[in-house]
Amino acid sequence: MSAFGNSGACGTMLEEDPDQTYENVVAEIQSFELPIEATLRSVYDDQPNAHKKFMEKLDACIRNHDKEIEKMCNFHHQGFVDAITELLKVRTDAEKLKVQVTDTNRKFQDAGKEVIVQTEDIIRCRIQQRNITTVVEKLQLCLPVLEMYSKLKEQMSAKRYYSALKTMEQLENVYFPRVSQYRFCQLMIENLPKLREDIKEISMSDLKDFLESIRKHSDKIGETAMKQAQQQKTFSVALQKQNHIQLGKNMYFSDRIPEERNEVELKRAFEEEDENEEEVLTVQDLVDFSPVYRCLHIYSVLGDEETFENYYRKQRKKQARLVLQPQSNMHETVDGYRRYFTQIVGFFVVEDHILHVTQGLVTRAYTDELWNMALSKIIAVLRAHSSYCTDPDLVLELKNLIVLFADTLQGYGFPVNRLFDLLFEIRDQYNETLLKKWAGVFRDIFEEDNYSPIPVVNEEEYKVVISKFPFQDPDLEKQPFPKKFPMSQSVPHIYIQVKEFIYASLKFSESLHRSSTEIDDMLRKSTNLLLTRTLSSCLLNLIRKPHIGLTELVQIIINTAHLEQACRYLEDFITNITNISQETVHTTRLYGLSTFKDARHAAEGEIYTKLNQKIDEFVQLADYDWTMSEPDGRASGYLMDLINFLRSIFQVFTHLPGKVAQTACMSACQHLSTSLMQMLLDSELKQISMGAVQQFNLDVIQCELFASSEPVPGFQGDTLQLAFIDLRQLLDLFMVWDWSTYLADYGQPASKYLRVNPNTALTLLEKMKDTSKKNNIFAQFRKNDRDKQKLIETVVKQLRSLVNGMSQHT
Repeated sequence: MSAFGNSGACGTMLEEDPDQTYENVVAEIQSFELPIEATLRSVYDDQPNAHKKFMEKLDACIRNHDKEIEKMCNFHHQGFVDAITELLKVRTDAEKLKVQVTDTNRKFQDAGKEVIVQTEDIIRCRIQQRNITTVVEKLQLCLPVLEMYSKLKEQMSAKRYYSALKTMEQLENVYFPRVSQYRFCQLMIENLPKLREDIKEISMSDLKDFLESIRKHSDKIGETAMKQAQQQKTFSVALQKQNHIQLGKNMYFSDRIPEERNEVELKRAFEEEDENEEEVLTVQDLVDFSPVYRCLHIYSVLGDEETFENYYRKQRKKQARLVLQPQSNMHETVDGYRRYFTQIVGFFVVEDHILHVTQGLVTRAYTDELWNMALSKIIAVLRAHSSYCTDPDLVLELKNLIVLFADTLQGYGFPVNRLFDLLFEIRDQYNETLLKKWAGVFRDIFEEDNYSPIPVVNEEEYKVVISKFPFQDPDLEKQPFPKKFPMSQSVPHIYIQVKEFIYASLKFSESLHRSSTEIDDMLRKSTNLLLTRTLSSCLLNLIRKPHIGLTELVQIIINTAHLEQACRYLEDFITNITNISQETVHTTRLYGLSTFKDARHAAEGEIYTKLNQKIDEFVQLADYDWTMSEPDGRASGYLMDLINFLRSIFQVFTHLPGKVAQTACMSACQHLSTSLMQMLLDSELKQISMGAVQQFNLDVIQCELFASSEPVPGFQGDTLQLAFIDLRQLLDLFMVWDWSTYLADYGQPASKYLRVNPNTALTLLEKMKDTSKKNNIFAQFRKNDRDKQKLIETVVKQLRSLVNGMSQHT
């Protein structure tokens, strides 16, 4: 119930029974269970004078209590008096006790002074003992630190820097935290960064020395690696040859190197392999890589591995550029190329080793990038320097070096396909150098040839020639010794040199990892170049040389015919080497047939030209007396000499193909006829007598007799004589003086003088007629027969009319 509720209840109770109510209020105040404020408020708030009554009631209550207290005190007073009396009695005893205690305390203090002194000594000793114990504990804590630091100094002195860094880590992580409060520890902590920098500088210096060392020894490293690759290759090739021999298979050079030689080479290869097994050196044997490992570990421990990697890669890239820079005269000797390759191989062998024995210092991506950069540079350098090589042997050695270089690096996992592509470019250059070399060889052969059939006096000499050149002629075999081959010495020599060229070309194709079909194609193409360009050019130059006479030209034609027949043997030769049948779809054919045909045609044309030149030389010796009155009665000496020369030449032509000899003979006769006609019609010749015409007729008769004697067999009827038909009809016209028939039948197909041109007849007639300035054979006619003179003038006029008519018609 709240205070207000109590107040209301009290009001009601005061109205009913005020005395009872005040007693209740007093009871409530004594109980302390209800808030006194509410109880007092109920007393003062109910009636204006209620508090007075309450106070009265309260005083009455207090008096009641006082009476109770008094009763209780009276009840206990005697006990209190007794207690005080007892206490007074004890007081005397207490004073005595106090005196005794004081005396005892004094005595005890006097007796304890010595104990106090001793106790203080004990306390001091214990403090010292505690201090000593503390010092020992602290020293035991500091000694390991000092020992580790001393160990660090020893490791630094012994250059065991990686161990020193590990010791530093232990000091910092384990020992220094225990003694960090001491000054010496702070000094040590401050000194560690300097020691780390010293280690970095020292290790970097060692790395620089290492980089300089491997730069100097790269060629030795590369030489060793290439030597090992060569030994492995030699062993593999020898083993492969042994397998081929055992299986009875054909091999390259099988017709050149007997099986016994292969077995000897195989045995030698195995012996060399056994000898070199104990001498095999690795890159670790040649180079101490510990500086790299130490430096890498040190920088890894120092948390600066990236700086080390960047520095190492940067320096190695600089060294790569130096290694890839060739000497200016590298192309002059094979040693220059070998030194260049060994340095590059040494560089990348070191990088490959670093790649496999370290983690992160060199990555595969980095080496691939470096190799691609180097490969581009290498190809550019080789392409440039190899272009200066003019010696095929040097180019071949360069190719072998490139193959060995590629095989070596391929063994270390570097891609080398682009190098083999470069070898195809160098192969073309090698073929060019071979072609130039063989051009000199062919020229020497042609210079040394005597251009006469090869004589043999016995069977042994005959077999020697047959062994050099595939010649088959049953008729020649049946002839007794001594006998002659139709070709000259240059033919077997050229055939042998072509085979040598094929061998030389094949050498370059070895080890290129190409199929037999590709090798066969390369051999045939290079041989075609040799035949169609080099040999053809040499033949054409030979044919055009001024000192080559008709006899030599005839022999050259015969030689080309036999070389042409030998082309099929060359194709068989290539087939035996490569084991690629000629019936294969993509097999390239040799173009030797066309080469020798072209050379033969050129020689034939040169024969025609030189024969005509020779005829011109004889004709220039002609010395006619164009004013003679009577002929000598015999042919001119120059013409007889010319005819004898032609007879002897055409005797040589018997070895030529029939059409060639016939064409040469016809060409010679036609040229002789034309030359004689031009002699008559020469503009510088102003006067011709009838006697000179008759003498000229005797010479033409000799020419006709020569033509009818069939100097070259194969002409039908009087075909060769037709070469002189123009001269014959012209001379007959003037000898018979048959102008009426000529003029009457002119233009008729059946004319007796069909081949006589009016202009030609007019020119010759004007040279023969009389003029006012000079005497001629017609002077006598004018005196004796003026009618004949008029006839001549009439003929001249008619001839001029015919000539003018021809001009207008044209």
